[in-house]
Order: sequence, then C-alpha cells, then structure tokens
Amino acid sequence: MSKFAEQIAANRSARERSHIEVSEWGTEDSPLVIYYTKVTGSDIDKVSRKYKDFISNPTIAGMVEMIIIKSETSDGEKMFKIDDKPTLMREPITLLTNVFGSIFDAVTVEEQEKN
Repeated sequence: MSKFAEQIAANRSARERSHIEVSEWGTEDSPLVIYYTKVTGSDIDKVSRKYKDFISNPTIAGMVEMIIIKSETSDGEKMFKIDDKPTLMREPITLLTNVFGSIFDAVTVEEQEKN
C-alpha cells in the first residue's frame, strides 16, 4: 500500500458519523436512532453486485440492503443483519426511502446542528 493510501485508511476511522431518528421504529418513549457514515464506493459496489444499475435505477430491495450495510448503533456496532431484510421490506416505502435518503445523502451531526 502506498503511503497516501495508508494516510487515507488512517483517516477513515476518524470520519464523523451522522444519525437519523426513526420514530416509527422506536419505542413509545424514544425513536430508534440509526447512526451511519457516508456511503462509500465500496458500499455502492457491494449493493451493485446484486442489484445491477443501482445508482441509476435504485430498487427498494437495494435500498434496504444499503440501510442494512450502513446502519450502526451508537457504539458503532452493526444494527441490522441480512436476516432482517424481510422485516424491513414490509415497512412502508415512504419510510424506507426517507431512511435510505438520509443515509445516501449523509450530513454529519455537526453540520445538522449548524442548521
């Protein structure tokens, strides 16, 4: 690996995360908070292998897989497993597209607080 690639990799873990609060998936008292980092080329490649033309023609199934790939807990642990896909696929499309849209157009927590 070149020194520049090493530098890029070293900075990757320091990137800021964003979050979305999903009241429909939470409890009576609090929404489910999904943390995520910006979508990377690797994320797109992973989803595009299964869903051809994902970038130009995203499918709901592809969006759900991206949600599964990117969603984390506050501790940085994966929130969903691929086994959760059937459950997520039964959610309203507007809700899924809102969550996907937030993840795909990630804005950091600090940027959100400025607005």
